[in-house]
Amino acid sequence: MWQVCGMLKRILCTAFFMAVFGLCAFAQEKPHISAKAAALMAADTGEVLFAQNETERLGIASTTKIMTALLTLEQATPNRVVKTTPEMVYVEGTSMGLKVGDSVSFHALVYGMLLSSGNDAANTAALSVSGSFKAFADLMNRKAKEIGMKNTHFVTPSGLDDKAHYSTAYDMALLGCYAIRNPLFAEVCSTQKATLFYGKEPSRHCLTNHNRLLRTLPGAFGIKTGYTQKSGRCLVSAVQRNGVTLVCVTLCDPNDWQDHENLYEYGFSLIQRKKITISVPQTVQVFGASVPCVSVSTAEDLYVSVRDGSTAWTQRILSAPYCFAPIQKGDVLGRVEVRFGDRLVASTVLVAQETVQAVTKEKETNHMFGRIVRFFRKQFRKGRDPRLGQMDTLCRTIK
Repeated sequence: MWQVCGMLKRILCTAFFMAVFGLCAFAQEKPHISAKAAALMAADTGEVLFAQNETERLGIASTTKIMTALLTLEQATPNRVVKTTPEMVYVEGTSMGLKVGDSVSFHALVYGMLLSSGNDAANTAALSVSGSFKAFADLMNRKAKEIGMKNTHFVTPSGLDDKAHYSTAYDMALLGCYAIRNPLFAEVCSTQKATLFYGKEPSRHCLTNHNRLLRTLPGAFGIKTGYTQKSGRCLVSAVQRNGVTLVCVTLCDPNDWQDHENLYEYGFSLIQRKKITISVPQTVQVFGASVPCVSVSTAEDLYVSVRDGSTAWTQRILSAPYCFAPIQKGDVLGRVEVRFGDRLVASTVLVAQETVQAVTKEKETNHMFGRIVRFFRKQFRKGRDPRLGQMDTLCRTIK
């Protein structure tokens, strides 16, 4: 008896230590980095996976051009051509090779900013979009506020040092996550080499991306390098693996390439893409039909980047408590939203799974509430949102 108990204890102890140390063996150790400040963020949820002095205000050098390029894409027509002036091209630092009197498209300017880190490209874009550096800086700061960058202030479009020009690793991660949602921005920042035509008599120019991670790190597709003597080496990058996209920022980091690789290895060990199980009503009540309800389901499955143990998820179902016949299969009867904190990270619609015919007027008048049904049907259709198939006044939220 005692031998059996002793053996059982040894088995349980062995199982416990295997569970604990076995799990630890698969977990990546939190990396030690050289950066003065850093942040690693899940692009879809905004969840921070690694942070180091992430709210300290620091210089950001040419990573500023992420904002400048983004605003250029949002504010200007890409194929529009502008002519350069001395104020645009006479600027210190890196250049895409513009000269006074050159003709260049906004499309080429964005490549010049994100690949060659051209200060001339940034100045040309800013003055062409807003008319002055001050007006463009105001535009940058309004956009920063919209994104949620609370510890950021822009002065120059290029990122040349200025005491009043600063941001944080956390804010720049927010900007990176926001910028790569723009398809054209993502396409440009992921390009290793580009051939463009510009000049007084437009000629061929080949630009090479300064971001070495595009060539060395699997899944890397952006975003922007930066350096000044005062700000040091700055880098904002993005990597996608197995459906998960992470954005990494390091500021004032002499070993930024290696630090980013290590941070991504750590980050991808914590998070994975998972299908969300959605609790939705199976049916919605129907008035004016021969059946009491119609079957509904989500139009598509929802997937989000999930970190083990995360509890910041909420689900909302927006739908009318009832609807009116006739209903066609595929009609939108509601909406499902999945949020991480305050951020909407995934959504889909609730659709009818079958067609429900309306009862004839003759049959309807035989019912006590026939006239009432017809009245509310008319009102419902007047106030109905054609995309959601519901009236706002009838919407309900289920968490």
